[in-house]
Order: sequence, then structure tokens, then C-alpha cells
Amino acid sequence: LRTRLFAHQPDAAQWISGTPLASLANWASDQSALRRMGEALLGISAERPLPPFARQTFRQWFEEHQHEAPATGPRVVLFPDAFNAYHTPAPLKAATQVLWATGHRVDLPPASVGSGRTLLSKGLVPQARQRARQTVEALHPYAEQGVPVLGLEPSSILTLRDEFLDLLPETPDARTVADAAYTFSEYMSEQVEAGTVNGKAWQGEGSVLLHGHCHQKALVGTEATEQALARAGYDVHAVDAGCCGMAGAFGYESEHVGVSKQMAELRLAPAVRQTPADAHVAAPGFSCRSQIKDVTDRTAHHPAELLWNALAE
Repeated sequence: LRTRLFAHQPDAAQWISGTPLASLANWASDQSALRRMGEALLGISAERPLPPFARQTFRQWFEEHQHEAPATGPRVVLFPDAFNAYHTPAPLKAATQVLWATGHRVDLPPASVGSGRTLLSKGLVPQARQRARQTVEALHPYAEQGVPVLGLEPSSILTLRDEFLDLLPETPDARTVADAAYTFSEYMSEQVEAGTVNGKAWQGEGSVLLHGHCHQKALVGTEATEQALARAGYDVHAVDAGCCGMAGAFGYESEHVGVSKQMAELRLAPAVRQTPADAHVAAPGFSCRSQIKDVTDRTAHHPAELLWNALAE
């Protein structure tokens, strides 16, 4: 049961976030007695709070602010992963504002599409293949026209570039979509290099401690993220650390939570604690930001948020 709950987390979040159920679910997650019950029945650790559901989803915010978008300009598709869309929409909001400020028109795919990352992580390959097929069908018309597909969550957008090709080996459209998929940092690294946006200079200030996501480091590295932040004015230092220890659902499972926190304490958590209070801590991975908050009580931001700050100052 726990495996299926974690595997279908995006579906549950889509129905709960942005509705009155979000407040009720968040209240229940804060109750220690209910968390202990969840550990006894499902093996979900009572030591950690589950990610809160957003009272306003990213799509709801997007619809309210769409009038701020430029009427002309290059077109991109922003691929909203379930974690940012339904739990912490601030990074997606920041990314949208950065794209609008740099003269881009932003389209969103249908809410039904997704990377199937949680399904894959729990071994539900047939369901993941079906989700991949739906997503490729939705994104191919954009990709075929050369429209970039941008994602903020590395494990989500890079699934389109990697696992989708294995899940749909006989589907040429999957390769077209994979070739159009970029992490937000990869795309923005080139945009920031121009130096100004509609006559407005990038004004990022201060130092940034950057922790890259494992999926990102394995497939594309953190160079583009470091370059984007540095070109926006920040002094960037990448953490010399491996996995944060959260690894998706792993860090929430009662039998793994101790190991998860020990992994964070090897290098990541000490580096964060040693970072001055006036410096920024950045991590593109949702799980990484959650782990950093849980073990150090320090808030880490998505690089998109720092880029938006550099423009908004």
C-alpha cells in the first residue's frame, strides 16, 4: 500500500492542492498522533512532516497572472512537475516571471501529463509507460515546431530525455520530445549570458551555496546552473557532496529515515550550517530542499527564485 501511495502521489496532490482539502491534509500531517499512526500502519516515518499541499496551485496562479505575459516573443513550454506545482509553487512562479521578463511566451501542457518519475521509482513500469505515452503525445506538437520544453525538477524533466526513450523505444516522437527538453538552468544559462533583459541588468548579489540533484549531476552536471547564477551576479560555490540522502520517498520510509539523515550529515548538512546567514542556499531538487530544511532548518531556494530576485531587485 505504501508503495502505491508514493507512486501515485502526483495524482493525489493534483486533487488535494488548491482546494479546501489542502488545509485539512496539512493539519492532519502536523498531528503527531496521526503521524505515529501512519508509521505503524504504512511505515511512513513520523520523524518527518510530509510535504504540505499548496493552497493555491501553480496553474491557478498562472491563470490569474497570464495577463502579465508578453504578447510576442519566443515561445517555450514550462513543464510543471507535481512536486513544485502542487506543494511548493514558488519556483515555478519565479521561473514564469523570469521567462516573461526575458520576453518569452509561456505555454503549459495539459494537467494530465507528467514524467511518471514516482511510478518508475516504485517499479510500476507499465503505468509509467502509459504516462510517458500520454506526455509525448501532448508535447510532440510543440517539440516538432522547435519549441523548448523546460523543467525545474531535474528528475522530472530529465526523465523525458532519458527513461522515456527506453519506455517508448519504437516511438520516434519520444526522441523529438527528448531533444526539446531542457532543465530551466540549461536554457537560462544562455539567456543570462546576454547580460541585460529588456534594458534591465541582472543584479544578483551575495554568495550562493549550490547543491546539485543526483539525477542532474549524473546526466548533465551542474555547470549550467552555476553559469546562470554567476552570470546573474552571484558568487557561486558548489557543495562537494554526493546524495542529500532523501532520494524521493526513501527518506520518508521509517526503516530508511535514519540512514537518510546520516547521508545528509556526511557533507551537505555541515556545509549548509557553515554557510553565513546572509548567503543563499540553492538546490534545484525538491527532495534536496526538503532534506536541507529538515536537517538544518535552513531554507534552500530553487535557482529560478534567485534568478527572479536578480531581476526584481
